[in-house]
Amino acid sequence: MTKTDAPLPDAPLSLADLRSEIDRIDEAMHQLLMERSEIIDRLVQVKRTAGAEGGSAFRPAREADMMRRLVERHHGLLPLDTVESIWRVIIATFTYVQAPYAVHADLAVGEPAMRDSTRFHFGFTVPFVPHMGARGVVEAVKGSTGDLGLISASAPAGGDPWWTALEPAGAPKIIARLPFVERADHPAGLPVFVVSHPIADAAVREVRVYSLRVTGWSAAAGRAIPAFAEVVVAPDEALDGAALLVSLPPGHVVDEVTGPLAETGAGIRAVTEVGSHAAIYRVGGETAAARP
Repeated sequence: MTKTDAPLPDAPLSLADLRSEIDRIDEAMHQLLMERSEIIDRLVQVKRTAGAEGGSAFRPAREADMMRRLVERHHGLLPLDTVESIWRVIIATFTYVQAPYAVHADLAVGEPAMRDSTRFHFGFTVPFVPHMGARGVVEAVKGSTGDLGLISASAPAGGDPWWTALEPAGAPKIIARLPFVERADHPAGLPVFVVSHPIADAAVREVRVYSLRVTGWSAAAGRAIPAFAEVVVAPDEALDGAALLVSLPPGHVVDEVTGPLAETGAGIRAVTEVGSHAAIYRVGGETAAARP
């Protein structure tokens, strides 16, 4: 074989070739989305045949697991923020296609942050209904068939213990906490609770959330709460005490909070479970719980 007959090394792809590859991948992704929609259509038909229509199609257990797996397999130069937002829009929109719903959001915590959270997690197809006050969100969800409510997980604006509206047996409950994946630079990092009609068949029981009514509240009582508990405190005028929203991570029970409070002289007047959600999953820090 002469030098001129020797095989040439693979020539680098031209810009046109690379753009053609991108077009091929874009078309494949679109085809897969349409294929996904066909499966969703079949799923709706199966539900209809089984008499399972009605209510919310939102499944927090499945969604939390999907987002955790997404993070664990992701690599490359594409930012995780972009991947997560794309998947959130896909999931939320297909959920909406199965059973139309609206998202009611409390803007009292700050309109830009709440709108960012809503749009990041639910996209623009799902109707957005603003409210000024968490109790208005709870009432709207209560009066709906399958709507969701978004309420800040931090201290309530104006000190209103809105979670007491979740205490009755037939009231909406906390079913999720967003974002499913937390990180320091999250573009929609406002911690929010998702409230809906109870969905026992898809509830996530990793973190349990309780409403506590306490008399004799004091600084000592506040210091007595164990560090593992995430607590929001508001005045409870009905009892001349405090209303607490207590979130307990896996492996802990509410007695670990009520016991130390009682030792300070505080009176525990009511303890009511008002929901549960997936454990916090952190990137770039400690992971609160392994994948279920």
